[in-house]
Amino acid sequence: MYLYGASGHGKVIAEIAEDKDILIEGFIDRDQSKAKLLDYTVMHNVPNHYIEAIISIGNNEVRKKIASEYNSFQYLTLVHSRAIISGRASIGEGTVIMGGVTVNSEVSIGQHCIINTNASIDHDCIIENFVHISPNVALAGNVVVGEGTHIGIGTSIIQGIKIGKWCTIGAGSVIIRDIPDGATVVGNPGQIIKISPQNN
Repeated sequence: MYLYGASGHGKVIAEIAEDKDILIEGFIDRDQSKAKLLDYTVMHNVPNHYIEAIISIGNNEVRKKIASEYNSFQYLTLVHSRAIISGRASIGEGTVIMGGVTVNSEVSIGQHCIINTNASIDHDCIIENFVHISPNVALAGNVVVGEGTHIGIGTSIIQGIKIGKWCTIGAGSVIIRDIPDGATVVGNPGQIIKISPQNN
């Protein structure tokens, strides 16, 4: 397996793979100044043969662009051994789930998502593709998070809320109302401070 993106986020994903005894062939990164990460070689060109991969880049837009560009890769799903995942949850390809995460019954998580350290996702939530749920985020039941949205560290979202596509929810926010596409939200309770046009 290759990790596309030689960064701090890549280190965390590499250690999940190591814990699962998955052979890491190396990292791929376009930054020519990077030669090694952890104990692995950083390549600057994509192999010209079939590979298994994870996109180890935190930026949701970049992750989507790479997934589109390299749609012939076989994208794996990685779940930390110390995450608690319901047997009735579904997890899409390319998604990574970090240590301490809890995912409860009938949660649906899309492709190329990041569910970061100690996040809690309760029953019947829907997490669409290319979402990043940051550390210590708490989602109550029946929450929907739209494609490409980034939920900042320590955010709490009450039950039944719908968060739109390509939103940014600031760290420590408390979300008690639905959020439209492209919104940037901060505070307790969460307030919209900007809405960006959607090009994704």
